[in-house]
Amino acid sequence: MIMRPGQQLLLPANPLFIWFTLVVALLVDMLPLGRTSWMPDVLALALVFWNVHQPLRVGIGAAFLFGIAMDVHQTSLLGQHALAYTALSFFAITMHRRLLWFTVPSQAVQVLPLFAAAHAIELAIRMLAGGAFPGVGILLAPVIESLLWPVASVILLAPQRRAPDPDENRPL
Repeated sequence: MIMRPGQQLLLPANPLFIWFTLVVALLVDMLPLGRTSWMPDVLALALVFWNVHQPLRVGIGAAFLFGIAMDVHQTSLLGQHALAYTALSFFAITMHRRLLWFTVPSQAVQVLPLFAAAHAIELAIRMLAGGAFPGVGILLAPVIESLLWPVASVILLAPQRRAPDPDENRPL
């Protein structure tokens, strides 16, 4: 793969770390914080991040299963989160090669429409099922999620940035 100038080589991602972070993100979303419409969806953020950085390990099937888990937990219409997370993962995997060429702040701008589309899908399903409109605060959630993208990049890529014991024969 051709890399951007100045981009750091990363070690391979540990599959246990990937799945651990996804489960932690699921648990954070399950915390009883009084779910308001502007709260960011941490699981969606983690799914998109790993779909972009490890599309062969975290795919659409994992997004569907995590979506079903969120539907069951929130007692929402079964399939509401599953459809939103599946569409989110599909589009993240579709654009993952192009997205990695941008800097992290530019990536945050690029993933904003993905998060907005996922929230729009959830809202449309909720409204079609006869739910109440959550208010205009729902417009803040995708913005907050895209603002959290650089934080997620630093935290989730930290284990891959370790030095792999460089020596004089192997400077990389």
